[in-house]
Amino acid sequence: MIFHVSLRSNPMLRKANLALCRAWRSWKLSLHSSTVSASSGPGSGPLDRSEELSFASTDKPPHTPVMLKEVLHYLDIQQGQVVLDMTFGGGGHTKAILSAVPEVTVLALDRDPTAISLAEQLAKEHSGRVKPLLGRFSELEALLSNMNIKPGSVDAVLLDAGCSSMQMDQGERGFSISKDGPLDMRMDGERYPDMPCAADVVNTLDQQALASILTAYGEERHARKIASAIVEARRVDPITRTQQLAGVVAGAFPAAVVYARKDRLHRPAHVATKTFQALRIFVNDELNELHAGLRATRAALRPGGRLCVITFHSLEDRLVKRFLQGDDLSNVDHFSPRKQGFGKDKKEGGSVYWLPLRRKVITPEKDDVKENPRGRSAKLRAALRR
Repeated sequence: MIFHVSLRSNPMLRKANLALCRAWRSWKLSLHSSTVSASSGPGSGPLDRSEELSFASTDKPPHTPVMLKEVLHYLDIQQGQVVLDMTFGGGGHTKAILSAVPEVTVLALDRDPTAISLAEQLAKEHSGRVKPLLGRFSELEALLSNMNIKPGSVDAVLLDAGCSSMQMDQGERGFSISKDGPLDMRMDGERYPDMPCAADVVNTLDQQALASILTAYGEERHARKIASAIVEARRVDPITRTQQLAGVVAGAFPAAVVYARKDRLHRPAHVATKTFQALRIFVNDELNELHAGLRATRAALRPGGRLCVITFHSLEDRLVKRFLQGDDLSNVDHFSPRKQGFGKDKKEGGSVYWLPLRRKVITPEKDDVKENPRGRSAKLRAALRR
């Protein structure tokens, strides 16, 4: 099992790296003696692919596309164009694009084999118009090259970051607080079985490293308290289930505080929400992958091509905003306030690569949030490739 080496080497993430580097040696030593995996939990065997697809094909849509009207407006897709949908997820955006624009070709990228199975089904329904691509954002350039798609030939890109509703709704995937399941959280664990899962993280890393992860990726104010509770709990029993972890986090606070936090709809939010977010981002290396995906879209889009990026929390949006402004993210700590000055991809007045299609970030309309509450925190940024 190997944690993401790029996390340690990328200067963008150096605030989190200090504690993680100190835990690195103890992590590797512990793996020689014992490995705690989500697969060891009761009832946590691998989910059969037929079960996954039957879930995805029920009457309830596996994914409600976020800000669909806005995406179609800013992408402004024309007949016969090539569009890249990353990530495909449940296929809501791709289906809408296929319905709205005749003879368009959609390249459907996703790192999750379950999502790609859905894309393959859709490809059969739309012969030649949907081309599934199984892989991460960081693998996109190689995938496009293998399909003989040259750099600068894609007309429009939708980059939808984060976790899909389909993944959240399956307790077996380990993303959900409300549904018990193995503490997994890997988006593509089937492709990389040796990739550490969330259970490996909470049961192996030391208290300081855990607190660093919760602070950096969850922006959790009580990171030290929660990390301490996790370390104390795992001394009694390994933490291998999602609701087990949620209970451990809740136990670190008075009962009245467990649902004292409110989401953007002013609804009670579980105190472990940010802990789950932080672990998911860390396990899947999401911020490094997002940065790699943005660089890949810059290479793939033709001059005049359009990019829409949907993010769901401030860490993602901050990274996207700086990228589109031309900041040199290889030398910037994006956890800190933005520094003055120009990056190598920046000129006076903006980026040398991107022209904003709208100056301010776009958020969902009230009616859209009522219809799809999970999209309440979504932010959309749109830009034209210079």
